[in-house]
Amino acid sequence: MPQEPFLARKFPALLSADYRNLWVGQIISAAGSQMQMAALNWQIYDLTHSPIALGMIGLVRVLPIVFFSLLGGAFADSYDRRKLLLITQTVLTGVALALGALSFRHATTLPGIYALTAVGAAAIAFDNPARQALTPSLVPEEHLPNAYALGSTGFQVATIAGPVLAGVVIAHFGIANAYLLNAASFLAVIGALVSLRFRPVVTGEPPTRPSWESLKEGIAFVRGTPILVTAMTLDFWATFFSSASALLPIFARDILNVGPEGFGLLAAFPAVGSLVAGVTLSLLPTIRRQGRTILWSILVYGLATICFGVSRSFLLSALFLAGTGAADTVNTVLRQTIRQTMTPDRLRGRMISINMIFFMGGPQLGELEAGLVARWIGPVLSVVTGGIGCVITAGYVAARSPWLARYQLPPREKSETGSRR
Repeated sequence: MPQEPFLARKFPALLSADYRNLWVGQIISAAGSQMQMAALNWQIYDLTHSPIALGMIGLVRVLPIVFFSLLGGAFADSYDRRKLLLITQTVLTGVALALGALSFRHATTLPGIYALTAVGAAAIAFDNPARQALTPSLVPEEHLPNAYALGSTGFQVATIAGPVLAGVVIAHFGIANAYLLNAASFLAVIGALVSLRFRPVVTGEPPTRPSWESLKEGIAFVRGTPILVTAMTLDFWATFFSSASALLPIFARDILNVGPEGFGLLAAFPAVGSLVAGVTLSLLPTIRRQGRTILWSILVYGLATICFGVSRSFLLSALFLAGTGAADTVNTVLRQTIRQTMTPDRLRGRMISINMIFFMGGPQLGELEAGLVARWIGPVLSVVTGGIGCVITAGYVAARSPWLARYQLPPREKSETGSRR
C-alpha cells in the first residue's frame, strides 16, 4: 500500500488550493501590517517621547473594534465573506497609503496617526470575523485544527518578518517606505480572494440579516456556552495585564540602547517563539486536555513577561519575549479550535466578533494601561507588575473554575452539531 504523502499527513489543510493560496497571501499581507504597526510605535515615540502617547494607540485601536465588531460579525453571517474581505482589504490599503503620503510630506501629526489608525481598526472589526468564518468553508472539519495551527504559524512568520523589515527600512530608507510597502502587501491577499473557488456551506436555513435580534442571538449563544465565556474572559485579563508591546520603543531606545534595528528584532522575537509553538502544534496530534493546557500557557506568559521586564541583556530580553509569544500561541490555537468546533456555521461570524472584543480588547487596553503605569512608576515596573497580574489571573481562574482544568475537546461527531457544553 503506498505511503501517504508527507503534506497530507502533516499539513492536510494545505491540500485545499483555496486555503493554501489565501494562507500565502495572508502571510505576505500580515508581514506588511506588522511592519506598519512597528513603524507606528517608533514614529509615535519619535514624535512625542511619551509612554502615554504610545499607550493611547491601543485605546484608539480598541474603540472601533468595540463599536463595530458585533456588526461586523452579523455582516459576516449575512453576506458573501469573500466580497466583504475585498472591501476591508481595500480600506486598509488606503490607510497605509495615507500614512505613507503624510510621512513623505513630513506632515505627520499625532492626531493624524490616531485618526487613520481608528479607520483601520474599524475595517478590521469587519475583516476578522469574515476571514475567520471563511476558513471552515475552505477545508474539511477534520482538518480545521491543522488549518488554525498553520494560520497561527503563518501569522508568526509574518510577525517575525514585519518588525525586522520595519527596523531596516526605518534605519536606511525612511519610515514612509514602511507604510508604502505595507500598502503593496495587501495585493497578495486581494489576489488570493479574487481567485477563490470555494462554495458556501449549505445549512438549509435562510441567511440571517443584520439586526438587533441577530446580534442578541449571537450573544445568547456565547453566554450559554461556559467554555467560550471563560476562555474569552481569561484571555482578556491575561493580555490586559501582560501587554508590553507598546513599551518596546522605550526598552530599545532608552534601556537596552539598541536603536531602530534592535527595536525591530525585539518586536519580532515574540513571533519567533510563536512560530516554534505553532509548528510544533501543527505537527502534534490534537491536544485533547485543552483546558489545563490553556491555564499553563497563561501562567508561562506572565512569568516570561516578568523576566523580560527585569532583564538588561538584549539576548535574554529577546528570549523572554519569545517565551511570551510561544505561550500566547498555544493559548490562541487551543481557544480558536474550541470556538470553531463548538459553533454552528450560521453563528460563526457573530461568535468571532464577540471574541474579538476580548481577544483584541485585552492587549489594546493593556497597552494604554502599560503606558499610564509607565508614566507613573516607570516602564520596567509597568512590565513587571503586569506580568504579576497575569500570573494572579491564571491562579484565580484555576481556583474559581476547577472544571476548566478538566475540560477536554468534545468528540468530532458531537461538535459537528454545534452542541454546547
